[in-house]
Amino acid sequence: MKTPAKIVIILLVVGAAAAAIVLKGNKSSNAANSSTPVATTTAESAAAAADATAKLPKLLDLGATKCIPCKMMAPILEELKKEYAGKMKVEFIDVWQNEDAGKKYGVEMIPTQIFFDANDKELFRHTGFFGKEDILAKWKELGVNL
Repeated sequence: MKTPAKIVIILLVVGAAAAAIVLKGNKSSNAANSSTPVATTTAESAAAAADATAKLPKLLDLGATKCIPCKMMAPILEELKKEYAGKMKVEFIDVWQNEDAGKKYGVEMIPTQIFFDANDKELFRHTGFFGKEDILAKWKELGVNL
């Protein structure tokens, strides 16, 4: 294995371990960690409203905006959200800002991706960085044609 690949793997493992430690021990106020909300367009709002009522499979990513592997997932999630709009829901929850979500989904380490069918039944769970092609392959393996 080449040295740059080893460094990336080590950074991912260290980042995930640090995120898990902070997630378990994070008792501080969420107000200090809040970030500026991003404005959405009317079209994005309408698409989000349509997605909320549609019965679609869902990819839920639970992480944090300040976690290194989570940051690496962010552009992948955005691509999937745009490319598969109307075919799949893609959601991100920052568990450092929303600790209850981490507890609700039993998250022990971030990032955690949970694959749900159209009826919100959990099909698969993955912890750590998950590439776009791997996500799409997992959907196919689970029998979900996007």
